Amino acid sequence: MTTFTFAPATRETARARIALQGPGGSGKTKTALRMAEGLAQGGIIGLVDTERGSALKYAPVPGRPDIEAHTFAHLPMAYCSPENLIAAVKAAEEARVAVLIIDSWSHFWAGRGGLLARVEEEGKKISGGKFSAWDPVNRMEQDMLDALLGFPGHVIVTMRTKNDYELNGGKVKKLGVKTVQREGAEYEVDVVIDMVEGVGTVTKTRYSALADACVHHPGEEFAGVILEQLGQGVDPVQTIVDALVAPGLTYDRALELHGQANNRRLLSAGLLHPTTGEPATLGDVIKEYGQAVKAPVTTGVTSTPATSPASGDDEDHYTGPSAHSLAGAEASAPAVPRAPQQEQGAAPVTAPQMRMMHACFTKVGLGAKDSRDGRLQATALIIGREIGSANELTREEAQTLLDTLTAYGDRENAVADFAAMVNGLAAQPA
Repeated sequence: MTTFTFAPATRETARARIALQGPGGSGKTKTALRMAEGLAQGGIIGLVDTERGSALKYAPVPGRPDIEAHTFAHLPMAYCSPENLIAAVKAAEEARVAVLIIDSWSHFWAGRGGLLARVEEEGKKISGGKFSAWDPVNRMEQDMLDALLGFPGHVIVTMRTKNDYELNGGKVKKLGVKTVQREGAEYEVDVVIDMVEGVGTVTKTRYSALADACVHHPGEEFAGVILEQLGQGVDPVQTIVDALVAPGLTYDRALELHGQANNRRLLSAGLLHPTTGEPATLGDVIKEYGQAVKAPVTTGVTSTPATSPASGDDEDHYTGPSAHSLAGAEASAPAVPRAPQQEQGAAPVTAPQMRMMHACFTKVGLGAKDSRDGRLQATALIIGREIGSANELTREEAQTLLDTLTAYGDRENAVADFAAMVNGLAAQPA
């Protein structure tokens, strides 16, 4: 039975999640860029443009500094599928974008390749038509939302509105305006601003200081008010850094912190190195500190079967966060000789190690459920003894396995190179 525990709630600093909605020509794109400049604080602004390049009207003109303009990185997108938005968010993370603008988010609902179009496509493939198609499309939408709302920087989305009508008794009645997005989309963000001819009115917010605010051409000053609200709390990145630099750090604790950062999509978060003061990412700092306290791996010895803290008795229970090993990607695969059984008392595989194995095996092509035999064979060859499940690994064996998987998983031809290595070990005389 799962045990749940309540802990005292602590407010954390956050990143902006803002929606600007209004009809065409109301100033959504311009306002998004002006607010982004205040939120970015000198960082990169990235804009996904689904409006046929309309955002480029606000870009700088070479040799004309007298023309008002905004500096931003531009990504045009004509096919607005959830997969494309997920890929765009990943690209923004890799480019260390501080503020990501989606202009317009409406196209991912009602545009070419959007969710409504996907319902039509999926409905033709399965029995039950469009009604049954909503199940896979809802999952696509959730994946898209997870990627967008999990972006480590600030996010601004624009949404179109249109007049909404109702036919009642043969008469058409105007109901007002309707946002071109799934109903309830406004609940996914923290601040919703309605735009009408350049005037922004806050119609939904989680911050009392912004309630009912009405601003003509919202920009850097209004973004400053939002930043002030976002900054009132504990910084989750600094919390992890504090744990890293605290006395008594162990490799297992570093793995745990890496998993926490990965779950919250903070690995790419920028910070100043706690020792050198140089710019770095949280993931690199965790890796560095973890490697510094990692005990040397002793090869040539193995253990008797041990009971793992992870649940279950099969490596197909490798579930949980897709955390990466802290081992350096450039490390070569360790040479593990065949060895006799180890003495009793070796430390068993840890839960964080078990959670990492699935992600690492997936990188080398053995992540599928029906690849169990392949995983067991590869594991046995790498650690030098036969096992019936991953729960029988010792902590040192598990780390040797993870180091090997990581070294091959980060290669360009990970699957082929790993398979060749395993075949080479199998061909060696016992």
